[in-house]
Amino acid sequence: MKRHRERGAAVVEFALVLPLLLLLVLGIVEFGRAYHLQTQLSGAAREAVREMALHNNADSARATARAYAVGLDLTNAQISVTPTTCLSSPSAPTATATVTVTYPMDFLTGLVGADFTLTGKGTMRCHG
Repeated sequence: MKRHRERGAAVVEFALVLPLLLLLVLGIVEFGRAYHLQTQLSGAAREAVREMALHNNADSARATARAYAVGLDLTNAQISVTPTTCLSSPSAPTATATVTVTYPMDFLTGLVGADFTLTGKGTMRCHG
């Protein structure tokens, strides 16, 4: 008779713990996805700024960023290249190029809240 009562207690305990476990697992999935996207954006920005610094072509840098952001649909508005040319002037002989890639991340579960924007940034000395 005592074993029957304990079995019911285990079911109640499981029902109390299950939502917390599911929340924890979904949080881990969302964080892992955000981390993956962030590393992808940082890599795309790094390769794009390298292209800009070596070849002095902003359009080519944007194309490189899109090529390295595999699976992400990046538009030109999401890829900022500054300056637009790497020609050095006498007042600034060591100019640097910067590429910033932004991407709005939407949550798969919708449990976390509002969406947020991830940013990858790369900086490199021009002609360097």
